[in-house]
Amino acid sequence: MITSEDIHKLPLHEKLRIMETLWEDITRRESDLEMPQWQKDMLDERESMVASGDARFIDWEEAKKQISEATQ
Repeated sequence: MITSEDIHKLPLHEKLRIMETLWEDITRRESDLEMPQWQKDMLDERESMVASGDARFIDWEEAKKQISEATQ
């Protein structure tokens, strides 16, 4: 079993290769993942807001700024 310490020692290109391999494996088994009901409800609510024109959109730079400010 590979440990966190083993991963920390790897060069970046190896870490990226491992991440890609993991992501490919996860996406092949996507149907095995169950989305919690609260996430489904949130997505449904947001979809309704978009459909009704009540959704407010901001650009990615502003979103990053707001996230950064909220986590400080």
